[in-house]
Amino acid sequence: MELYQLRYFSAVAEHGNFTRAAESCNVSQPSLSQQIINLESELGHKLFHRLGRRAVLTEAGTTLRERARQILFEVDDATKEVRDNPKLERKITIGAISTLAPYLLPPLLALSRKRFPHIQVDIREDFSHDLTHGVLEGELDLAIVSSPVKDHRLSFEPLFSETLLLVLGMTHPLASKKSVMARDLSDETFALLGTSSTLAGQIQQFCGDHNFEPKIGYRCAQIATVKALVALGFCISILPQVTVGAEDRTALICRGLADRSPIRQIGVIRHMQRYQSRGVEQFLALLREHTKKPVEVTD
Repeated sequence: MELYQLRYFSAVAEHGNFTRAAESCNVSQPSLSQQIINLESELGHKLFHRLGRRAVLTEAGTTLRERARQILFEVDDATKEVRDNPKLERKITIGAISTLAPYLLPPLLALSRKRFPHIQVDIREDFSHDLTHGVLEGELDLAIVSSPVKDHRLSFEPLFSETLLLVLGMTHPLASKKSVMARDLSDETFALLGTSSTLAGQIQQFCGDHNFEPKIGYRCAQIATVKALVALGFCISILPQVTVGAEDRTALICRGLADRSPIRQIGVIRHMQRYQSRGVEQFLALLREHTKKPVEVTD
């Protein structure tokens, strides 16, 4: 027994006519009649006496009518309650990669609380692989990651492109050079994030594109550790511009490479088949607005 069959049945009972009932339900009369026949077959009882153009309830039909009224009332009432409840579907969970989360999410969350105080935003900072898994499994509504994202079940919406900059300590020999080329890094020791980091993979690919394998002397779990090691002057790194703030400029030098600096594209992923609540739509609109201006490159 389907809800639409009960609606068709109730319409016929109310109008006493199959044609008028079909018009009220916006279906063809043959389709409505067939569904009533299917319902009668399932219940094992005739629901209407067909008296020419009139449809008169049988005893079984009269019994079902009362139950149908109760069922449809409860369904319609529940639908209205869910639609009108401002507290429902306002909790969302957003993920972001660790090289972006500390710099993008705090101001975004502050703006969200001001603009949409009814939305409760939970956040998760993680590696791209784990965030992708979280979106696929329904643990996350959205995740902010860097490309590429190759799973066909996910939608990747580009937000902005960001230049990756060479980061040096003040005393490092390369800091005094007027310009630094990619090939100048081939003999240097790198401090990078762990192998689960998309950023580390992008840097290794960039070095490979310039025909050398980076010498990785330090694997770190946090950007802060990378910056602290680089500041000592005996290793270098390549980091997103957004990760180096004004407070770092007294110990670090950030510059673009003279030939070609690597670039990463940041975007938001979501499951293609997941229902997108109003809260998610509102946060996504805010995210687009907040990131619509690309990060500027500075040497």
